[in-house]
Amino acid sequence: MSRALNVVVVNGSPNERSKTMGLAGLVTSRLSEYVPIELHQIDVYRLGRSFTGATAREDVSPEVEQQIRLAEEADLIVAATPVFRASYSGMFKHFFDLVEQYALANKPVILVATGGSDRHALVIEHALRPLFGFFQAATAPVGFYANAGDFDGTLVLNGEVYSRVEMGLNDILPQLKALADREEVAGV
Repeated sequence: MSRALNVVVVNGSPNERSKTMGLAGLVTSRLSEYVPIELHQIDVYRLGRSFTGATAREDVSPEVEQQIRLAEEADLIVAATPVFRASYSGMFKHFFDLVEQYALANKPVILVATGGSDRHALVIEHALRPLFGFFQAATAPVGFYANAGDFDGTLVLNGEVYSRVEMGLNDILPQLKALADREEVAGV
């Protein structure tokens, strides 16, 4: 039996209940049906003044440091952000500005974004993928994007979005299962 993968969702949405977290929840829910996961969520907009006022990692409080380390030590990151002015949210980017440069090297990352229309769908390829390319992370080949019309509130209703999630997770499932199995054996 595989050990549970430590999955951390970095949520770039400023809203308590958001379409972004609705889509991220769909991704993690489907993932948990394939491999055991231990799920954690970092809401960057709720990290407080120690985070928003930080210009360097040394400026953050111990609580914020703990959240950054949680992301750095994850087995898998689900990077989830709404689109603001054709890119990821500023607080989302600020969080990753504080992450150590090589902490995400070869770490699997699933890219998730939501926007008002399909005009923003390229945010996955033109903003998120280059960000995690800088970190040398192993981003999943398929990113997940949904627009406002794909939801009822925070619930994804569009069957095509479900199909993309299934296809994308199936693409990386062998690597995730191997990661869980390898680390279980290493820990024995």
